[in-house]
Amino acid sequence: MGTIGKSVIRKEAYSKVTGAAKYTADFQAPGMLHAAILTSPYAHARILDFDVSAAWKIKGVRAILAGEEFPLVGEEIRDRPPIAVERVRHYGEVVALVVADTPVTAKKAANQIKIQYEPLPVVNSAFDAFQDGSVLVHEKLDSYQRKERIYPIPGTNVAHRSKIRKGSMEEGWKASEVTAEASFSFGPSDHAAMETRCAIAEIRPNGEIVIITSSQAPYMVKNLINEYFGEPLGNIIVETPLVGGGYGGKASVQQEILAYLASKAVGGKPVKLLYSREEDLVTASCHIGLHANVKFGCTRDGKLRAAEILFLFDGGAYSDKSVDLSRAAAVDCTGPYQIDHVWCDSYCMYTNHPYAGPFRGFSHSELSFAIERTLDILAQKLKMDPLELRYRNAILPGHTSPTQVVFNQSNLGNLRECINKLKALIQWDEGQIVKVDERKVRVKGVSCSWKTSTIETDASSGVILTFNSDGSINLMSGVIEIGTGTKTVLAQILAERLQMDIEKIHVRMQIDTQTTPEHWKTVASRGTFMAGNAVLQAAEDVITQLKDIAAVVLKAPTSDLEVADSRVYLRDDPAIGIGFERIVYGYQYPNGNSIGGQIIGKGHYILRGLTHLDPETGAGKPGPEWTVSAHAIEIEFDRRDYTYRIIKAASVIDIGRILNEKAARGQVMGAMSMGLAYAGRESFIFDQQGRVLNPQLRTYRPIHYGENPHYLIDFVETPQKDAPYGARGVGEHGILGMPAALGNGLSIAAEVSLHHLPLTPELIWRTKGGMG
Repeated sequence: MGTIGKSVIRKEAYSKVTGAAKYTADFQAPGMLHAAILTSPYAHARILDFDVSAAWKIKGVRAILAGEEFPLVGEEIRDRPPIAVERVRHYGEVVALVVADTPVTAKKAANQIKIQYEPLPVVNSAFDAFQDGSVLVHEKLDSYQRKERIYPIPGTNVAHRSKIRKGSMEEGWKASEVTAEASFSFGPSDHAAMETRCAIAEIRPNGEIVIITSSQAPYMVKNLINEYFGEPLGNIIVETPLVGGGYGGKASVQQEILAYLASKAVGGKPVKLLYSREEDLVTASCHIGLHANVKFGCTRDGKLRAAEILFLFDGGAYSDKSVDLSRAAAVDCTGPYQIDHVWCDSYCMYTNHPYAGPFRGFSHSELSFAIERTLDILAQKLKMDPLELRYRNAILPGHTSPTQVVFNQSNLGNLRECINKLKALIQWDEGQIVKVDERKVRVKGVSCSWKTSTIETDASSGVILTFNSDGSINLMSGVIEIGTGTKTVLAQILAERLQMDIEKIHVRMQIDTQTTPEHWKTVASRGTFMAGNAVLQAAEDVITQLKDIAAVVLKAPTSDLEVADSRVYLRDDPAIGIGFERIVYGYQYPNGNSIGGQIIGKGHYILRGLTHLDPETGAGKPGPEWTVSAHAIEIEFDRRDYTYRIIKAASVIDIGRILNEKAARGQVMGAMSMGLAYAGRESFIFDQQGRVLNPQLRTYRPIHYGENPHYLIDFVETPQKDAPYGARGVGEHGILGMPAALGNGLSIAAEVSLHHLPLTPELIWRTKGGMG
């Protein structure tokens, strides 16, 4: 391999480190106006009256949108008003939008709007939302438009229910000699991407609607503006430059709708809406919360026989993509273990919390916390090494998923090899717990995880290749560069197939939905798999065209030709050939006659063989492959004051094939850091009225520079046969096992079973009976 596996510098690196890179907020236009939002101070209240008179008196105010009804929006269930009218359902919900000459004026005017509220009872957790007699967040749930295969339960707070029924629970419990049962919970948190969300909208005189947005899903923005407001698809142009971190949070569509409405209110002039950090945390989509009940049954030698699982996901006030999150959790509900008898109900619950969207791992780090903590409890009951229990039950080729997909080596990978590598990486044989002194112990906690991508069964990706006159290539793909380096990997795939210098491949970073081939969404670790396959198809298209014209020039059949080093040449005499630069725009003979023409390559890929899930059993094929991994954390714990320090964190992932080693390690390390942050410290703090008490980074605190542990990362390579060069997506998998591994380690260190996140010293103290 010439390029695959190498640590190639990312294509956008220079512009980023020099500060030349442009993000959405950097774009300006003559006459651009600015929008600001006013948000609800209540989590649940009836809106009685609006008074905008003081706001209109401020010089420079061009439009105020408040109290006006717009079509309901929502990708799965249309349950959300873009701007609240009769009722607010979460703290931070948009209740008014002001357009003015400057951002300061717009915000000043928004703050002058007076709204009279009548507070209503609050649903403050998914568990509370599930109880009989709970306050209804949506009383008219049955009246909302929704997509097919969405199953809300009117008269309750259930936005969607997914069911898994595999085997016979009666047989499973009959075969079980040892059981473990526990409940777990954690509240919503946030993505906290460096770049806050931003959108710019303009409606031109010719009817074109141009939206520039920091989105992971520009093509979905285009489709939804058409669906909600009836605008012709061809008139909607969505542009996305580099995105300063997304982690799933920028796959939801919200501020684009507000920017569109703002522009429409001022006659189509360009309007920019840039969220403050507080608005980004509580107004836009957040990270989902969960309450889970898990019961496992096994034989005395640790062979799992039965699993009974209940997931109650805190989808917040509106369904958005939390419906899909709850479904994805059901699909992989057992973790990466073979269990013949499985019962799982996964609910997406409405609460009066900020609404949830996708978050790195798409509900899998969340479900893994519950599953892996229960496995550790089971291992303690069995008096068995926790890694040995996982090794014995590891999912293998020939086994079946909870949705009854039969596995092979290609679509699964090798969990047992991940566990073996993890043992060596963390020196597991030295012991799980070591006494440091009279106060402190060092403990290792472990977990395993897996994930498939439950995206649309017809999700597709396209790629276009064009040439420059010097023979270099322009690669255009709809994948968004959100910091993953995916577009650099696409260039590596192309360079490898054409056997050419990667420096001669130019990648277009900015997306324009009118001219860039569509990629469904840049989510779910699908960029490399889908767009990579499209690149390979486009490369074959280019190779065919290059050989066709070179065969005429070289007077040789195409079967005798090879393509490499930006040339087409004779296989048996490489000295005889012709460079790309002489044929990519046609070939001209000495007498002036010309043949051929501009070579343009195209490729596309659509997910194949996937099926919808049976609504009663969950049977079906939701994804093309499952990626498995094993994780560990070593902590130093003070048994006197319950403080701890994370010393090491380790992940071993079956990556299929390493395409860019440095990029892969960086992706895994970043994901591990996020997992440790929300496991140990990140969470919204709600009061009894459902208000978020920590909506700023000084109180909502991610891991800071210098606070990270030593990261240990290794890979197993079991190629996925239908993936580009066998590679599996790896952008999410480092996060999946971190919360569970930390919980397992701290439970051993503190000698108390911990069931809630974040795992703060105070939580440990309270769990041990610190309140007396």
